[in-house]
Amino acid sequence: MGAAQNAAAVLEPSGTLADAICTRVRSEILSGIRRPEMRIRLEDLKAEFNVSWSPLREALSRLVSEGLIQNEEGRGYRVAAVSRAQMSDIIRMRKAMESMALRMAIVNGDDIWEAEVLAAHHRLTKVEGGRDWSARVEQWEVRHRAYHDALNRGCGSPILLEFCAQLHDQFARYRKLFLASNLPDKLVPIEHKKLTDAALARDADKACPIIETHIERNGRNILAAIRE
Repeated sequence: MGAAQNAAAVLEPSGTLADAICTRVRSEILSGIRRPEMRIRLEDLKAEFNVSWSPLREALSRLVSEGLIQNEEGRGYRVAAVSRAQMSDIIRMRKAMESMALRMAIVNGDDIWEAEVLAAHHRLTKVEGGRDWSARVEQWEVRHRAYHDALNRGCGSPILLEFCAQLHDQFARYRKLFLASNLPDKLVPIEHKKLTDAALARDADKACPIIETHIERNGRNILAAIRE
């Protein structure tokens, strides 16, 4: 199978080459394959996907807008650097956006929302805690993202959901770097359980402080490990 066929294989029916490139590069950044400040060679991506410059630049422009890569005028693209200042901003904005989304979801979410939150939390608990964390970290990341997406989804605001998704991705990039040399926080599963219980009890005044504390505390753990 050639490079063009490889690119086409990852596309949804309504997708585009720009979608495929954006998805692949985003995944590689979030997983740590593409490290902070690593140069992104356009020629390599062009050859890999066998595409013209147009979809390539469109994909990279999206990733610039998401804050995952940087456009160095006249010098190409690099994976975005990490910094304490940026992480502090991500923590602050994620707390605000996810707390807002959760409060709206608790008010507006229906029985389907409740079932999705419960199911997502159950799947997450299957990979939380225990031994051999390194073998489960990738699966945990996927299920953790699905859990927070399920909590937020009931808010009913596509724009707010997009903001939450971008902030979660940026937070996850820092967390991935942190977990490469640190064990997961043992309080995280406990917080997820409390958050799920409060959300399903439709207690926004209890649930929102829990998610804010959850994001803040884990963010501060990551901040403490960043050296500048």
